[in-house]
Amino acid sequence: MDKDINIKVKVWRQRGPKVKGKFVTYELKNISQGSSFLEMLDILNEQLINKGEEPVVFDHDCREGICGMCSLYINGHPHGPDEDITTCQLHMRTFDEGDTITVEPWRSAGFPVIRDLMVDRTAFDKIIQAGGYTSVNTGGVPDANAIPIPKADADEAMDAASCIGCGACVATCKNGSAMLFVSAKVSQLALLPQGRVEAARRAKRMVAKMDELGFGNCTNTGACEQECPKNISITHIARLNREFLKAKFKD
Repeated sequence: MDKDINIKVKVWRQRGPKVKGKFVTYELKNISQGSSFLEMLDILNEQLINKGEEPVVFDHDCREGICGMCSLYINGHPHGPDEDITTCQLHMRTFDEGDTITVEPWRSAGFPVIRDLMVDRTAFDKIIQAGGYTSVNTGGVPDANAIPIPKADADEAMDAASCIGCGACVATCKNGSAMLFVSAKVSQLALLPQGRVEAARRAKRMVAKMDELGFGNCTNTGACEQECPKNISITHIARLNREFLKAKFKD
């Protein structure tokens, strides 16, 4: 049965990307363990506003684990200590009476801090713009079975497509690598016939854009796969490397 707990929240406060930040500790009393982590932050902000202080800025949208906006680093883990969930799906029953919870933004050169816990993840959009699409003519919708696709390929493509672009892989990687994100987006198209036409161009452009935006290289530590809320496998990184090498050999 859920109960009310008293906790301390150690939050990173930073007024902008060029301003030096610091941790500030707040005390919260009678927080229901049935509330979500973001609801707890809402309660904290309500208290700060009532005191005339500035609320903590944090990103959120769907609160259903779909959009990837709730990018918080909680107690040393992207999205918190629970597995296979995003921050908005994390509940306070994960924590106990008297706990001190440390909350930080994503730490990466590719994700500059906008304010407090909110980071700019525009870099992911730019990588997608570089090649994460297929060029098709508009018109009538073709039948779903017009192009036969092996079920194993379709399943793997769907697994890759479940990536929500939250950036947890970058945040947890000691190199700040975006390889898991890029490989998932390349895989979901490379596995399907509609994506094969532009496969070589896609791999080269997306990897080049990733490097340009300041993300690091992959050294196969596997931390990204461990912390990914959607269980994206690092086998997709191997496929990305194969796609990239094949594209280079065609040059």
